[in-house]
Amino acid sequence: MTLDPGALRAILDAVGALEREAEQVLATLVAHRSVLGAEQSCLEEMARLYEGLGLAPRRVPTDPAALAAHPGFSPPLIPYAGRDNVAAVHRPRETKGRSLMLQGHVDVVPEGAEDLWTTPPYEAAIRDGRMYGRGAGDMKAGIVSYLMAYKAIRACGLSPAAEVQMAAVIEEECTGNGALAVMQALPRPDAAIIPEPGPEHIALYTAEVGVVWAWVTVTGRPTHVREMQAGVNAIEAANAIAAHFKDYESAANAAERVHWAFAGNNHPVNVNFGTVEGGEWNSSVPTRARIGMRVGVMPGVSARQVAADIERLVAEASAEYRARGARVKVEFKGFMADGCVFDTASPLHRSVIRHHGDIVGGAPRTYAAPALTDGRFYALYQGTPCCVYGPEAQDIHGIDESVGLASMHQVTRVLALTIAEWCGLERA
Repeated sequence: MTLDPGALRAILDAVGALEREAEQVLATLVAHRSVLGAEQSCLEEMARLYEGLGLAPRRVPTDPAALAAHPGFSPPLIPYAGRDNVAAVHRPRETKGRSLMLQGHVDVVPEGAEDLWTTPPYEAAIRDGRMYGRGAGDMKAGIVSYLMAYKAIRACGLSPAAEVQMAAVIEEECTGNGALAVMQALPRPDAAIIPEPGPEHIALYTAEVGVVWAWVTVTGRPTHVREMQAGVNAIEAANAIAAHFKDYESAANAAERVHWAFAGNNHPVNVNFGTVEGGEWNSSVPTRARIGMRVGVMPGVSARQVAADIERLVAEASAEYRARGARVKVEFKGFMADGCVFDTASPLHRSVIRHHGDIVGGAPRTYAAPALTDGRFYALYQGTPCCVYGPEAQDIHGIDESVGLASMHQVTRVLALTIAEWCGLERA
């Protein structure tokens, strides 16, 4: 659907007029410390933002019992009461175009050592054209882009001539169950856009790995340190188990086992030990240790097969001398997610690529991500073309996370033109 040149210019001018407001909205979202279990205030903020667009927010609960049989479901870490996803739907007077989902996650990872941040992680700060704060890049800037893209169209006296779904979801960082709940609750759209950030450049995702989260609990035999040889040190045993995964990681990254979509990445599968807890006293052989691990999954390999590999490796490692005599338990909570490849030749992708060229110049840089997004649900389980495309960010999940504001505004322009072209336009 070709855009009227006058409408195109008006939409771009409207995006420009909204830039200051976009930055204020991003700062407001960053101020919400929406870590796992504390997303509610940010979700309430999203409900207010949808209302400000003239849309009625709808709460979408995440019900594990209703989702458990779905192949994309992951075992939850905590209960879901009180933190429902928020969606809103624009409906046209007369449907002439194609429907579209615009989705982003409000949850953020913990800020880590706050004293290492240049400015407080939940007080948005702008320095040299970048906004700093936890979640600024991953992915509240992307949410702002889709909000302002829609608002710019409306500011021109126009509206999409097809259904536009918008959703703010939880748990992208640990299960994806929020996105799965929304996908199950709303009608299937003709396409979806998820404006996740690119690594230091505006990026168009071509593929992403899957992820399995596992928790290994080791119970040893405590003794006084003077008799430590008679005990079983749970912390040492846990370390011995963790060491066994290095060979597994190397084998998973062997060239013959890497999916073609990751041909340019020599280490797409990562095994990370992200949490550890254990021990009771410096002068006692520790009773128990628990390690949390994240294991990448190549597209084409089942996450459940990787879970079986984890169980096998832990069993083998438990026979190692430092672990002998310990009791070991493996649990799977959090991600049980398959990897996927996105169809970047889809009509939606072609539209985004074309508008990116007009706004930014050249083709967007492609990114085969050694991480995952909620895009997998639409691509793998619904047959919906899903374009994961967003602004450039730095140090996501790290210290001094930031997003380039110019890139956020550019992505907003691209999304606005894509919405207008994909959905068509009618007078508001």
